[in-house]
Amino acid sequence: MSAAGTWDIRIKTPIGDQTARLSVVPDHVGGFTGTVSGDPGSLDIAGKVDGDRLTWTMKTTKPMPLDLDCNALVQGDTLEGGVKAGMFGTMALTGTRVG
Repeated sequence: MSAAGTWDIRIKTPIGDQTARLSVVPDHVGGFTGTVSGDPGSLDIAGKVDGDRLTWTMKTTKPMPLDLDCNALVQGDTLEGGVKAGMFGTMALTGTRVG
């Protein structure tokens, strides 16, 4: 199933669960573009699609500057994966397709 669409995601962080909306627009060469929008604001993202697996990186400044390496496995209308946040390790990422 395609990862295209809009997803409500949840990341389990050391400061509590963080929620955001993820949009994924696949291209035709194995990549995608989109946005991640939540309390800290909106970030443009670009990443790779490998079968049902999405991978992307993003930088955040709130609550502190961090480089985040993200991955998610799409299974129907759900996704599951992780967000590697430097010295904080990898945090669980889950999501549900909303559109």
